[in-house]
Amino acid sequence: MSESGAARRWLPRMVRGTEEQGGRVGQPVAILLSVYNGEAFLNDQLDSIVAQMDPNWVVYWRDDGSDDASRAIMLSFQAHRGAGRCVEITSHPGRLGIADSYMALLAGVPVGACVAFADQDDVWRAEKLAWAMATMGAGATGERPILYCGRQYLTDAALKVRAESAAFRRAPGFAAALTQNIATGHTIVLNAAAVALLRDFGPPAGVLHDWWAYLVVTAAGGRVVADPRCVSYYRQHNGNTVGAHPSWMWRGWAALRRGPNMFMVIFAANVVRLSARPERLDATARAILSDLRACLSQGVRARWRVLRRWRGLVRQTPSETLVFRLWFLLSSRR
Repeated sequence: MSESGAARRWLPRMVRGTEEQGGRVGQPVAILLSVYNGEAFLNDQLDSIVAQMDPNWVVYWRDDGSDDASRAIMLSFQAHRGAGRCVEITSHPGRLGIADSYMALLAGVPVGACVAFADQDDVWRAEKLAWAMATMGAGATGERPILYCGRQYLTDAALKVRAESAAFRRAPGFAAALTQNIATGHTIVLNAAAVALLRDFGPPAGVLHDWWAYLVVTAAGGRVVADPRCVSYYRQHNGNTVGAHPSWMWRGWAALRRGPNMFMVIFAANVVRLSARPERLDATARAILSDLRACLSQGVRARWRVLRRWRGLVRQTPSETLVFRLWFLLSSRR
């Protein structure tokens, strides 16, 4: 572990925030939690929320059509440990899927609240919310959108730490966000301005809420804080929707084996969806999207000119950038 004293296995620490520990006053952070057949690991996540050093939070949750005990676990939490700061969102019943479920939750939080995404499988470090809010500072209620994210401990199903997620190697930005997501959902905290941007502006099909938040915030000229500290324990198990690997090279190779079609369909869908709301974008994002819309219907030369003009269209490492450029240049016209 790169952080001294990091635990090899997570154990809950029941810590209540105080002024000396940096407890905040003001509007609570809205923690969004969508559950779906998560009974095996859900209580660990809830334990880690209760254990936050910053205790100024409210959980907003919805069940996405579970047929296990997930909803019963949440109702018990709402009645006992989470009493007074746990709210079920029932405006969109039934199965929505991950991204739409989180968008439904986002629509249900109070205006002016900061938002943290949580995942039923994973566990937060006790410092997670405190670090995020301290990093935002006065910007938490400022006009410029802010997205905070961090690295993770990658664990097995029993939460034994196997590795740390890959370090952030390039600065975040909109062009880079189009090529790759670096903001893992359960590490994200959004300020109120970022929440307002996203509230009625959901992703296209096939794009998860975390990548979409990163795209929209950077497209609007917002600030992305990529914390080099590990802020959560990312449980790797057979039921992961996405999963993670600590090696960027391995991830580049895995992407190369998958081929370009799926990625380029999503890439083009993001371009189209973002372009539909130009009033929410800054001038640079509008220019990048305009060039991309034009070149995606053309051949290699037009696409190469766009890569040369917008040099920020890169991924975190050279190997991953090479894969992206090959896909971008050689995929079929759209």
